Amino acid sequence: MARLLDTIHDPADLRKLSRAQLAPLANALRDFIVESVARTGGHLSSNLGTVELTIALHYVFNTPADKLIWDVGHQTYAHKILTGRREKMKTLRQLGGMSGFPKRDESPYDAFGTAHSSTSISAALGMALAAKIKKENAHAIAVIGDGAMTGGMAFEGLNNAGVYDDIRLLVILNDNDMSISPPVGALNRHLAHLLSGKFYAAARHVGKLLPPPVKEIARRLEEHAKGMIVPAALFEEFGFNYIGPIDGHDFDALVPTLQNLKQLAGPQFLHVVTRKGNGYKLAEADPVLYHGLGKFCPTEGVKPVPSPTPTYAEVFGQWLCDMAVYDSRLLGITPAMREGSGMVPFSSRFSDRFFDVGIAEQHAVTCAAGLACEGFKPVVAIYSTFLQRAYDQLVHDVAIQNLDVTFALDRAGLVGADGETHAGNYDLAYLRCIPNILLMTPSDEEECRRLLSTAFQHRGPAVVRYPRGCGPGAVVTGSLDTVLIGKAKKRREGKEVAILAFGAMLGSALSAADMLDASVVDMRFVKPMDTAMVLDMAREHRLLVTVEEGTVMGGAGSAVAEVLAGSGISKPLLILGLPDQFIPHGETGQLLFLHRLDADGIADRIRQRFSQIVAESGAGSP
Repeated sequence: MARLLDTIHDPADLRKLSRAQLAPLANALRDFIVESVARTGGHLSSNLGTVELTIALHYVFNTPADKLIWDVGHQTYAHKILTGRREKMKTLRQLGGMSGFPKRDESPYDAFGTAHSSTSISAALGMALAAKIKKENAHAIAVIGDGAMTGGMAFEGLNNAGVYDDIRLLVILNDNDMSISPPVGALNRHLAHLLSGKFYAAARHVGKLLPPPVKEIARRLEEHAKGMIVPAALFEEFGFNYIGPIDGHDFDALVPTLQNLKQLAGPQFLHVVTRKGNGYKLAEADPVLYHGLGKFCPTEGVKPVPSPTPTYAEVFGQWLCDMAVYDSRLLGITPAMREGSGMVPFSSRFSDRFFDVGIAEQHAVTCAAGLACEGFKPVVAIYSTFLQRAYDQLVHDVAIQNLDVTFALDRAGLVGADGETHAGNYDLAYLRCIPNILLMTPSDEEECRRLLSTAFQHRGPAVVRYPRGCGPGAVVTGSLDTVLIGKAKKRREGKEVAILAFGAMLGSALSAADMLDASVVDMRFVKPMDTAMVLDMAREHRLLVTVEEGTVMGGAGSAVAEVLAGSGISKPLLILGLPDQFIPHGETGQLLFLHRLDADGIADRIRQRFSQIVAESGAGSP
């Protein structure tokens, strides 16, 4: 079987195979994915679930002329392998290697870059309209997971697409959150067709004429049948021709259905049912554990290794439970990130106060605003990169009304292997410009707890942003104590140079300061900033340096520059952070080194700048 996979260098090779060869190819492809991800880490469950669907799509459609758009994008490993990137799988999500998501500059088969959810239908509609304008016969196919269907943008795309009856648009709902049961087989292929037409309507009419005992049985059958055809009614109301559900692992269902749909004009909707982790028993049994993972042994599976220190997400999760005991007004909200945000213990202990709203960040923020209006104190746990999707709601619905909503902003700064699509590099810049916002950057685990408590007790919108993974290992006391708002903390007394560190960069700043005998301040707050501390450091030192794991443009360093300018102080200022560019995927430590934000890089850049100051003034050096 492996040799069959070796013959596939692009979809043109795939289309030369017989139908009978597709199933062996799927088995070989699935084995290759498991072995590859075991060596590199990455997303597994979702990719195993789309093997047959991927093969069938490339087998039936003329990619890349026909555009294939994958929603979210972490289900595209089979797609990448079949489109000439099999050898690059060994570099998956590594610095300089292949992305874990579709990227237009990586392959002509990646029609659209995706990593955030619910964008595929809108993008595919744009491509279908473009083909219509250019009088081309190309198809646009959007593959969207059922989780992504909870995003409002998906329904905006459906609503718009349904008015065009002369485009070649196919939306495939990859329904992968329900197990495949016998009804989703050959029999259900017929039932899906029959129950959506005149057969069902006639059966309802006949049911009304039956005697009471039989009529009751018919009523129950009708209710069951209704449940089976609700998707058809929903999507056909949007103007789509709905087909399905069909088994997404059955080539005898997939290939003929796709071939038929290829001949139809107008918006088409195909509902396929797949199973996450399909074909790898360990992933089938626990698709959440095998969703995104590091390296592992394929025969033994993932063996969780306890970390000596808690992750920031775990620190937040414990704080959330502790604060919930203290204050019954606390409610927890997440847009489909319960596990990633550390909210599993809270959801178990306080199930009536936990709300997973699905992949719907805009709704999450405005729902929290509504709860705050009624006297509750919602805590929204959300990744930095996903809060971008709810920016207007943050401004309009929360900040303008100065509502009491706490945002626990996970994955702030660089995120390693997920790359530029998931990087939390921009939150300091896009948040600090909003009036009424309290914005904090904890430097370790205990500070994270204290700043979360400060945010929660603050009357108004407050944000605590913290990085992915583990902190430096500070002892977590379990206290719910707060800190004085807008008050920084001096951590090292030195000479000539003062380093103002924000958040997770404190450790590197302290190490660099030891090399330079520099002062270091843990700034804690980006807004409001400790203006008095900034001015004191400016008076006492010849050079100020700001360090942040965020974009230099508009970030915390810019806020320090504004403080100096507003006070009429002219002082040399070196702003260190991430440059005005998208940072590719790679290990976080590698990326910090490349951008000279590790301790040695920070020290070298300070020496270079201070040497310029010394040369210009003719004075001595530190």
